[in-house]
Amino acid sequence: MNILATDKRAQILNCLVEGCSMRSTTRLTGAAKKTVERLLVSAGTACAEYMDKVMRNLPCKILQVDEVWSFTHCKQANVPKHLKDEREIGDTWTWIALDSKSKLIPCFHVGKRDSTDAYAFINDLAGRLANRVHLTSDGHKAYLEAIEGAFGSEIDYAQLIKLYGKSQGPVMEARYSPPACIGARKKRIIGQPQRGLVSTSHIERQNLTVRMGNRRFTRLTNAFSKKLENHKHAAAIHFMHYNFCRIHTSLRVTPAMEAGITDHVWSLEEIIKLLD
Repeated sequence: MNILATDKRAQILNCLVEGCSMRSTTRLTGAAKKTVERLLVSAGTACAEYMDKVMRNLPCKILQVDEVWSFTHCKQANVPKHLKDEREIGDTWTWIALDSKSKLIPCFHVGKRDSTDAYAFINDLAGRLANRVHLTSDGHKAYLEAIEGAFGSEIDYAQLIKLYGKSQGPVMEARYSPPACIGARKKRIIGQPQRGLVSTSHIERQNLTVRMGNRRFTRLTNAFSKKLENHKHAAAIHFMHYNFCRIHTSLRVTPAMEAGITDHVWSLEEIIKLLD
């Protein structure tokens, strides 16, 4: 991989973080598919290690968490019987935490949507925070024990439980989109969460950013991940670019700058330097 010039590797990464698939990246850059895949693995590993190191003692105060669905190898309904217990294929969920003020992604976790991965995600999040935080999640039950186990009573936590009406329109339309939301219920779980801060709007908008910037999350296409390992690498590159390289339109700086983690907008060449 080191035979490629820095600007060439930066060009490949630029394609990957702008929603291009690996094959379209090869067509746009002229690099071989194996070269693109090797860079995906090395850059993903470097980005994950760097964020794990610097995302510590964070000053986040108002957090929202959610999960984004995708699938690996095949959809859950198509998993062969002899692979039903295999955790690396089928439905794949990316758990994401977002600081509402700085728009920083302090951590993410790729796995299933169960209590085991909820525990891993929330405990990872708890270990990165410097202060007591105000946290909002959806009504997913796995959060309850995970948050209580990780934070105890040292958190202000509420759930926003959305209420949906009956599906309208053709069956296929209802299949790919939820029914109309007819209301939401705010439920205090731990501490004294402020009712006006109980929201998942920012994290749900972040979910759209993920789907727009990472080809592997695009719905109704054949751009899914074939291997869970590559899915994790792609997610790490995406969140590194989002936190450090991409200026947020509402902040006019990057999330990492707003959170005080860095003092400048990173270039893709700087991410490439993490590989050396």
